Amino acid sequence: MRRARSRRRPAASVAAPVSKGPHSLATPAYAPLTQAQVDRVVDTAIELLATSGVVFEPGGEADTLLRGAGCTLSDEGIVTIPETVTRRALETAARSATLWDRNGENPISIDCDHTWFMPGMTCIAVYDEETGEPRPSTREDLALITRVADKLPHVDGVCIAVKNVEESNQFGEIDEFACLMENTTKPLEYLCEHPSSLDAVIEMAAALRGTHQALRQKPYFLHLITPLPVNLARIHSDQIITAARVGIPVSVGTLPIGGASSPITLAGCITHALMTDFAAVVLGQLAAEGSFCVGSSDVNFMEPVTGAIGSFSQTSVGDMAMCQARRSLGFPSLTGIGGCSVARRFNQDAVWEISSNMTQMFYNRPATIDYMGSLDQGLTYSLHALLLCNDLAGLLRKMWQGLEISADQMAIDLIREVGPNGNFLAHQHTVDNCRTQVWNSRYFGPNIPLSNAGLADQDLLKRIDNDLKEMLAVLEQPELPPETKAAVSAILNKYSDHAV
Repeated sequence: MRRARSRRRPAASVAAPVSKGPHSLATPAYAPLTQAQVDRVVDTAIELLATSGVVFEPGGEADTLLRGAGCTLSDEGIVTIPETVTRRALETAARSATLWDRNGENPISIDCDHTWFMPGMTCIAVYDEETGEPRPSTREDLALITRVADKLPHVDGVCIAVKNVEESNQFGEIDEFACLMENTTKPLEYLCEHPSSLDAVIEMAAALRGTHQALRQKPYFLHLITPLPVNLARIHSDQIITAARVGIPVSVGTLPIGGASSPITLAGCITHALMTDFAAVVLGQLAAEGSFCVGSSDVNFMEPVTGAIGSFSQTSVGDMAMCQARRSLGFPSLTGIGGCSVARRFNQDAVWEISSNMTQMFYNRPATIDYMGSLDQGLTYSLHALLLCNDLAGLLRKMWQGLEISADQMAIDLIREVGPNGNFLAHQHTVDNCRTQVWNSRYFGPNIPLSNAGLADQDLLKRIDNDLKEMLAVLEQPELPPETKAAVSAILNKYSDHAV
């Protein structure tokens, strides 16, 4: 029996780089609908906005903007939007935006041609290191997850992975932005409940850049707004208006639950979700025509037996269809469902679901995948799951490179030289190309136990756990410049006395 040779797993810092360039145009996104079906869904959503309408909570500036555009507003806040207004907004809204990191460098393009990976979002628990049981998340947990994400090569930006549950108030959600700034140099995603919280973090970001104009030229964060299906509260409409006017890219998406807050059918849930998306785009364009304010609703479905959110098949196909519908209009899709699981623990169920929905992203092509590491239906965060997602993101990027068809890559001359009776093992062409299209996996491939005697008794969870412990032992905080830290502290102090 041949003895397997022990091989040390390569450190993350020396792993072969994988391109973060655009998707290969030779491998188009999957399209579950015909173009005629896409047109029908889009046209129906627009028609329903004009007849059934959508709620904008009355009392804010949105009333004036919508009424001035020719929309009809009822006393209860139901707004019907003429088809011409919606179609005009869909024409004028920006199709792409660029985010820049903390240093004003390393831009990432939010568009239909790239996918960016982020951890999140807004879980309210983490797994305790000693007991393994879920416990309420803290600011320290958010800082730790953010620092880990900062070091992972396939994590491109960072959002609020977990909430500081003890500070469930306005100060707490502003401080979450400060915590992200302190613990990563990567660009950010942010979301909040209070419009004044958005004002505060815009002030922080402008202090980082130097001026508000500099922030407009190099946006530091993408702002997420999450209304109810076809029902935008004033806190949401006010945030849309503010962000659009100051040049902060905005993604507005509801989380409909088919069978509860939206129709149970795939087509019905998609149509209902697009109504919310389009209404948000209308308001964004009325506030600042040409601004990047796009819809990003993620469809979910009620599991009919338990009533819980589930139904992997429905959610997956629905997400594909939503991506296709937006892509048909030239809009990127944000907050793709990849990287999360309904499993209560990071176990076989979680690995299966995360692997399945991450691989599905090869076909969906969303602009952002924002839920990496979320378990337990988005309630509890797992760093182990995040490390797995980072590895799978590397796989996707390798696949998106596609393949080159050329005389050299087809090895035409070599095939003739070797002939039908030879082999290619000793040829330089094999040496030069043996790893050009290989996914340099951290946990799979050449690193599986079968080829590593030293890891023969370790399952996937143990390998990831060891990797995480090694990372945490040397983790450091990327220090903020002193002047920025002082400006952030001053802004936080204005709200600390008003925490409720």
